Amino acid sequence: MRAIAVAIAIAVLLAGCGSGASLPAQAPPALPKAPAEQIQAANGPIIIGPGPTPLAVKLAAPDVIRMPFHRQPRAGLLFDLDTGRVLWRRNPTRLLPIASLTKMMTALIVAANTRPAELVHITKEARNAPGSRVGLLPKRKPVRVEALLYGLLLPSGNDAAHALADKVSGSSRNFVTAMNAQAQKMSLGCTHYTSPDGYIDAGNHSCAVDLAALARAVLDQPRLARIVGSRSAVMKFPTKGGKLYLFNNNPLLRMGYAGTIGVKTGFTDAAGRCLVAAVRRRGHRLGVVLLHSVDPGLQARKLLDRGFRALNGQ
Repeated sequence: MRAIAVAIAIAVLLAGCGSGASLPAQAPPALPKAPAEQIQAANGPIIIGPGPTPLAVKLAAPDVIRMPFHRQPRAGLLFDLDTGRVLWRRNPTRLLPIASLTKMMTALIVAANTRPAELVHITKEARNAPGSRVGLLPKRKPVRVEALLYGLLLPSGNDAAHALADKVSGSSRNFVTAMNAQAQKMSLGCTHYTSPDGYIDAGNHSCAVDLAALARAVLDQPRLARIVGSRSAVMKFPTKGGKLYLFNNNPLLRMGYAGTIGVKTGFTDAAGRCLVAAVRRRGHRLGVVLLHSVDPGLQARKLLDRGFRALNGQ
């Protein structure tokens, strides 16, 4: 009996190794199909599909429109905010100084590390920041983070940038380290920061492709989307009168261009006039990046008008 049992066990072992009787064939499990495009709902999370990063725009397909400006910007993009499809481009990966477009990354890091009601103690570095300013930052009275975020993104306050950097990282220098780490995490290959405000151009640069990804990231955050889409704001502020009146520098918002939802302006002598803007119409959202433009408001409007007509088959 023992010999019979051993023989049966050997036979089973051999069958399992492929000798003798074979097991029934099984079809390999079906792989899930990747979405054809990376879709980003308005002010919502992006669905990760194929591509280098979820927020990267797509340069493979040819442009949909042509726009022969008399004086071209040094670089630019017109793109679909929801799919990343590029409709028009000019030198999209050219490294250029970006001035206060830097503050889009500053805002992303601040929003990820603070709550709106948190208080910020204004440092001497922040009060002495050169360039565009919120102004009136109090010496001894704390300011709410949200008021400084509005001051950062509407009038483009360099003082607000340094105050928020000190709040999050203890110093502007430490904050810049965090900015560059986040740029690397987002695969922004053109981008390098040297300050939280972009006031000094040396070493502070990006390209239209990276700025498009940053615009998508900012608009993906409801807290920031609400701020950059505001034409003006009145904030409670610890100063005489108790209120701070802020106005957005975005030329599309200032001229009342229909559907404008953000994002950021910038200017230095080296960077020229820069604009990242976004517009929503008839269920579509388009973004535009213009670097060193003679008239970013006018050029953005022409590109967006043409882009929306193309999307509607006109």
